[in-house]
Amino acid sequence: MDFNSIIGIGIALVAVFGGQVLEGGHHASLIQVTSLVVVLGGTLGAVLLQSPVRQFVLAMKMSRWIFVPPVLNPEAVVQHIATWSAAARKEGLLALDNHVEGIDDPFVRKGLQMVVDGTEPKVLQRVLEVEIETFEDLHHQGAKVWEAAGGYAPTIGILGAVMGLIQVMENLSNPADLGAGIAVAFVATIYGVGLANLAFLPIANKLKTLIARQVLLRDMLVDGLVGIAKGENPRLIAERLKGYVV
Repeated sequence: MDFNSIIGIGIALVAVFGGQVLEGGHHASLIQVTSLVVVLGGTLGAVLLQSPVRQFVLAMKMSRWIFVPPVLNPEAVVQHIATWSAAARKEGLLALDNHVEGIDDPFVRKGLQMVVDGTEPKVLQRVLEVEIETFEDLHHQGAKVWEAAGGYAPTIGILGAVMGLIQVMENLSNPADLGAGIAVAFVATIYGVGLANLAFLPIANKLKTLIARQVLLRDMLVDGLVGIAKGENPRLIAERLKGYVV
C-alpha cells in the first residue's frame, strides 16, 4: 500500500475545504452534485472519444498502482542474477533450466530460457529490448489517458460554470438569489481545475514514474542475463548491476 498517495489526497482535501471554512464560507457550498456530474461526465466523454478502448481499459487498470504499486526490488534482482551466474559458471548454462520453472514473471522467464537455450548475447539483448520498448510504449499510452483527463477537466469546468450562469441570467427577476446562483455556477470551475491538478495530472505523473522504474529494472535484468550468456565473472556482473540500485 502506498501511503504517500493516501496522505496526499487527504492533505489536498483538507486544504481545499479548510481554506473555504477559513475564508468564512461553508464546506457544503463546495458540494454540488450537478457540477460534479457535468465535469466528470464531460471529461470522461472527451477521453473516450480520444482513446481506443484497449488504451482506456489499460489506464483504468493502471490506476490501482496509485495505491498498490508494482513490487520493485532491485536488490532481489541482483541476488537472483548472482545466483544464476554462479550456477552457470560452475555447472554450465543448462543448469539454469532448473530455475526457469519457479519464475512467475513472463519477461524474466523468457529471458532466462533464452540463456538456457544458448541464444547469442546480441540476439538475446535485442529480443528483450524490443519487449521493454513495447512495454514502455503501451503503458505510457495508459498514463496519457489520465494526462488527457487533466487537460480536458478545467475546460469542462468552465463549460459547467457558463451553463450555471445561463440559469442565473434566466432568473434575473429574483435579484436576491443571484449571489447564491453565481456561487453555485463557479463550483464547476473548482471541480474542473481541482480534479485536474489534484488528481488526474498527479496520477499521470506517478504512473510515468512507476513505468520508468519498471523499465529500469528490466534493463538491469537484461544486462545481467547478457552477462551470463557471455560467460562473464559472476562478481563482475553483480557489481555492475549494483550501479542500477539507487
